[in-house]
Amino acid sequence: MNHLVGAWACAAWLAAFSGASSQAADDATVRKDLTSVMALLGLPCGQVVSATRMSDNDHIATCSDGNRYRVFINAAGRVVAQKP
Repeated sequence: MNHLVGAWACAAWLAAFSGASSQAADDATVRKDLTSVMALLGLPCGQVVSATRMSDNDHIATCSDGNRYRVFINAAGRVVAQKP
């Protein structure tokens, strides 16, 4: 149940920030939120050091440990992070 709540929180975050412009002020917030998403999903990451917005609800996150993940909302409405 706790992971379900976390997934919905991530989905809400992605929905809120996906429409935001990719300006420098938002970058720090996006990186911080993607770091939280990785932690909630239990993925090795450390900290997100860069994030590239691909489209609505779709980002490529590069982690401090070298891992890269595509973070998006799938057709079922769940937040998913997978290696690109």
